[in-house]
Amino acid sequence: MLIAGRYRLLEPIGRGAMGEVWRGHDEMLSRPVAVKLLLEQASSDATAAARFRLEAQTAGALNHPHVVGVLDFGQHDERLYLVMELVEGHSLARLTRQPAERVAHIAAQAAAGLAAAHQQGIVHRDIKPANLLLDPHGTLKIGDFGIARFLDDPGAALTATGQIVGTGLYLAPERALGRPAGPPSDVYALGCVLYQLLTGQPPFQADTALGVLHQHLDAAPVPPRDLGVRLPPAFEDFLLDLLAKEPEDRPSAQAIADWFAGGAWHGRAEPLPPSREPAAPVPPPPAPAAVATYRLPAREQRRLPAREQRRRPARTRALGGPGKKVAAMLAGVLLFVGALLAGMTWFAPDRSSAETPQTSQTPATGTPAPGGARSPAPEATRPAAVTVTTDGPHGKHHKKKHPEDDG
Repeated sequence: MLIAGRYRLLEPIGRGAMGEVWRGHDEMLSRPVAVKLLLEQASSDATAAARFRLEAQTAGALNHPHVVGVLDFGQHDERLYLVMELVEGHSLARLTRQPAERVAHIAAQAAAGLAAAHQQGIVHRDIKPANLLLDPHGTLKIGDFGIARFLDDPGAALTATGQIVGTGLYLAPERALGRPAGPPSDVYALGCVLYQLLTGQPPFQADTALGVLHQHLDAAPVPPRDLGVRLPPAFEDFLLDLLAKEPEDRPSAQAIADWFAGGAWHGRAEPLPPSREPAAPVPPPPAPAAVATYRLPAREQRRLPAREQRRRPARTRALGGPGKKVAAMLAGVLLFVGALLAGMTWFAPDRSSAETPQTSQTPATGTPAPGGARSPAPEATRPAAVTVTTDGPHGKHHKKKHPEDDG
């Protein structure tokens, strides 16, 4: 079958409620294409025809490596057709329980495509695994803008008041309440898709569609680690941020693309600014008592290797805070007690008077000895006079005697 005299249909590759997709060949430019035809029964439906045109307009307004490009649009035999680039490969619907590395790569690409659409004022409104296509090289492209809407065109929703459009398993809470879709709605849906790729199941499931909507509104998603999925903590926390109940609590599509593309999902610490010398590792602050006994005497510090001597002042400064005040107070108390003990030791007599004889010394000032016949002895050599007490028949007699008098 030849469409518009140039697009030859080769084989069907997909079918939906309103249209069918064929693998085709552009005979004018000699290239493979995908041709989407509006079904015959839907051609008479004004809403379906308008939605089909909207897809051509929205996707045609985007030119991004992660969005399926629109090449042509027209009508053939009263049936609308849409010509798009052909993505050889498969959708994410075939994938389950993927490793974190691959999911992060998919997330970065899908978010980049959504960011390009959001910058053009376009909300996809139907992000799900079947609409995210992977080519054989691992490049992801977002397709099927059939129910997208322009943010500045409220009439583009093409639905009756209160009608919910989209797939319930990936529907944002605000849309479950009937509110208009915005860029955060696409972010929430992408979070549901990534969750399913990692765990093998969507974040919320129930026996009925209404039950799923209630869970989107009220239930918290089970952390992937509780389902046996090993993820870096940074990855899991960020993924749960995408599933926040309030739209304003979710990151933007551009922030998601940058976060995953930059490798932050590994949980690596951000690089520190370069410094002249590598900083010494800082230990956790000890208890105040430990701070008081941390410093070594100066003579001991001189025995440390030079590297340890450089480290020690930096580590002492790192302690800081109330510990320094406590250390200063304890040092003051110890100094006071030490001074008190030293004073008591200094002024205390070496022996008690009961153990030593009472003696008195004359000051060696050069005073003449009794009789005046001798010259005064130097201070350093003059012996002191000694008082001798003897017992006689009439009581005790006292006599002062110098040692040299015996001569």
